[in-house]
Amino acid sequence: MNFHLMTTTDAHEIVSWKYPEEHSFYNFDDSEETFAELLDGTYYAVRDQDERLIGFFCYGHNAQVPEGRNQHQYTGDNVLDIGLGMMPELTGKGLGLTFLQAGIDFAIQQYQPAYLRLSVAAFNIRATRVYSKMGFAQSGAFVNNGTSFNVMKMKVELE
Repeated sequence: MNFHLMTTTDAHEIVSWKYPEEHSFYNFDDSEETFAELLDGTYYAVRDQDERLIGFFCYGHNAQVPEGRNQHQYTGDNVLDIGLGMMPELTGKGLGLTFLQAGIDFAIQQYQPAYLRLSVAAFNIRATRVYSKMGFAQSGAFVNNGTSFNVMKMKVELE
């Protein structure tokens, strides 16, 4: 998988992705604010060996859910928050572990964190299973705009 800083072309494609109903929660809008965030240097587009855009990762502050910050869910030293999304047509096909591992490897290479942390909507059982298999464990929970979120964290094994 090839990671590169998000480009305008990548951002336009990702904004066009539409997830099925239960997961439509993850759809981006096409506002100026959305594009500004996607292009602010914290988002990386991920392409496969055929150069097809298959997903993205976000690292740092933008990977945090605002209400989680308000409830002090994102504390600790040398903890890197990650957010991610995979092309809707690729979800549910058993690619999650490989995709997540690539994002973790990239995070370790770029940021050298002691811990990785992510927030996942509690209803997203499929994603939670992938995160748990990768070694993330629940470290907190909060509600944002009526949606329950679990905060999950893992210790990074540096080589």
